[in-house]
Amino acid sequence: MSDSARVVVVGSFNVDHVWTVATLPRPGETLSGHYRTGPGGKGFNQATAAARAGARTSFVCALGDDLGGQLAHALAAADDIDLHDLPSQAPTGTAGIYVDEAGRNSIVIGPGANAELSADFVGQQASTIALARVVLAQLESPVASVEAAFAAARAAGVLTVLNPAPADAHAPASLLALADVVTPNETEFCAQLARHAAHQVDAATLSTQDDETLHALCRRLLPHGTVVITLGAAGCFVSHAEADLRNDARRHYRVAAAAVQPVDTTGAGDAFNGALAASLARRGDAAFADHVHFANRYAGLSTERAGAAVAMPHEADLRARFGY
Repeated sequence: MSDSARVVVVGSFNVDHVWTVATLPRPGETLSGHYRTGPGGKGFNQATAAARAGARTSFVCALGDDLGGQLAHALAAADDIDLHDLPSQAPTGTAGIYVDEAGRNSIVIGPGANAELSADFVGQQASTIALARVVLAQLESPVASVEAAFAAARAAGVLTVLNPAPADAHAPASLLALADVVTPNETEFCAQLARHAAHQVDAATLSTQDDETLHALCRRLLPHGTVVITLGAAGCFVSHAEADLRNDARRHYRVAAAAVQPVDTTGAGDAFNGALAASLARRGDAAFADHVHFANRYAGLSTERAGAAVAMPHEADLRARFGY
């Protein structure tokens, strides 16, 4: 693999505490379930996916001086992830996750050290960012740190991919202006559209909108770039700016979801983003649709395993399952 096929992920690391239950708990309800713990955080999930999907990967984050931080170092080493961590007095981030028997989940995050990732520390990673082909970030870290990463990437001519998750996170116009590709799920897309275009759309019915309507909504959110809306079992929708179709023949289209048997969807969006970034870094001249097909299959396969980062498939798993 060429060393130039590099992805830099800026984001969060969490220790996940997961309960598997028959149904998701309602307010005031106590349920019995099965417990497990393991690594997660959107940033680390995506970095693990990018590495296992075949890209040389660097991960920029903040970690506490505790067992969670030690776990992050050990796991990064195991997947040959180049870890750039800001030491923090706060505890390493945590997440409480409930997963029902259909694979659906609800999650509560304790940011901890993730909230301490500074723009200054990210700015110090400019030389690493300049070596990458893709910089990928989410919004479980301070917006200022993500903007610093994208500004460094823009200065070096590196492609930026923003996953505006979670849905309640604030993605200011200044950050969207630095994003070349934005990858929300339906809830995140509708939340950002309401904030930036004052346009209300029901996330539950978004996938049923006709393609021209979806394309027009995407252009309102990100006029200059590409929007990929992940729609779960309905696949995803891709919308390009007229000036840059990213080697595609069409301005917009849908990609069907992979045929899989989901067990746990917790890290599916992160799997998609990490695999998309890896494919873009490794095969930059391919049609964008090819990258999306790869990411869709990778994300689908990840749902057939329990967990978040630990559920990310290796590229060999993908070839064995889909012949990709």
